[in-house]
Amino acid sequence: MEIFNPNSNINFLGLRRFSIAIAVLLMIGSIVIIATRGLNYSMDFTGGVLVQVKYDKPVKISDVRAALTAGGFDRAVVQSMGSNSDFSIRMQPKADPKALKSGGKLDPAEVARDVLAALKARRTDATLARAPDFVGPQVGAQLRTSGIYAVIFVIIGIMGYLWIRFERRFAVAALVTEIHDALVTVGIIALTRRDFDLTVLASVLAVVGYSINDKVVVFDRVRELFRLARKAEPEEILNRSINNTLSRTIITSLFTAITMGALYFFGGPTVHGFAVTMLIGILIGTLSSIFIASPILLWLGVSKKDLMPVSRDNPELARRP
Repeated sequence: MEIFNPNSNINFLGLRRFSIAIAVLLMIGSIVIIATRGLNYSMDFTGGVLVQVKYDKPVKISDVRAALTAGGFDRAVVQSMGSNSDFSIRMQPKADPKALKSGGKLDPAEVARDVLAALKARRTDATLARAPDFVGPQVGAQLRTSGIYAVIFVIIGIMGYLWIRFERRFAVAALVTEIHDALVTVGIIALTRRDFDLTVLASVLAVVGYSINDKVVVFDRVRELFRLARKAEPEEILNRSINNTLSRTIITSLFTAITMGALYFFGGPTVHGFAVTMLIGILIGTLSSIFIASPILLWLGVSKKDLMPVSRDNPELARRP
């Protein structure tokens, strides 16, 4: 199925000055936002209190969330523990100001008491299933560090793969665009003050993997056209590659976005962060595949000779001792 004519000749490279300028501004803006506003880390990274409750009769998880919201715990994370009567409730350090001790530390017993009071206001059969637990911020700091290392490892691994499969200029172009995609995605999350938890971190890694898939398709077409063409200029080859793969890029992005939309509307609040981050990343990754990766290749000076396979029949090789 083709949305766009693969033989069309839209001059995407003619917009490279504007597209690169916008990309640079977005990256700088994202860095500024992350540095000044920071990320809205969830309990996965900040620590907090875990309260487990049970009901004598089954209850909908939406009703539990509604009871907590009515009691002032609008940031609580509620998860089912395998049944409709057992739930875990996670609270961030500042989720219950009344339970803060001197020095800003939460008293787990006070948090559990306030949570139970909020639940009993709607359903009197709510009780504590076990004593509340406190999760220290040290675990969160370790997770943040591990997450940063994971993103760096993925990007470097992708760069190495492209260096081996294509050529170093393709690896550099992919590295720059992957940094752009991940940075702008995280910048938008910071700007909108969405919770940054482990599912969002996982989706950032997924965005990096998804984005490179689009770029590999374009890069494959670039290599193929360079080998087929005799006298075409690099700018012409890059434009033709984008036009040839445009339908595939748009269709893949569209159906992936539909899947993420379904996950957002029907997957429950637990996966909202993952779905929203993926939707943002899909949009940014698609645009960077079209408007950023190829201009960088052109700027780096990619040419036909960089992609021609080494042959024993090559006259220059034949003259070598």
